Amino acid sequence: MTAPTSTTIIVLFNLKPGISIAEYEKFAREHDIPAVNGLPSVVGYEILKAQAVQGGGASPYQYIEIVRVTDMKQFEENMKSPVIQELFDTFLTMVESPQSIVCQDL
Repeated sequence: MTAPTSTTIIVLFNLKPGISIAEYEKFAREHDIPAVNGLPSVVGYEILKAQAVQGGGASPYQYIEIVRVTDMKQFEENMKSPVIQELFDTFLTMVESPQSIVCQDL
């Protein structure tokens, strides 16, 4: 019997011009992280602040979100809630072209 697989969503993004780091990080800490971590389908959600590329040089992205999901269909349903939609809309006003990568455990 194989172990059940889980899904991890990785989101890479930069802030839009005019959005301060303090403004975004306050939103993330006070609203985004608690709300997403409270979703029934999420077993872990964190936001990382990129520092550099290993070996030297600047990271092409300022932030990386990692969302660990137990059930992708349930997650998609959870994301439709009015509270989450409002948070997502606010997120989109702050970031440029977020890139999402959906991954599955081996």
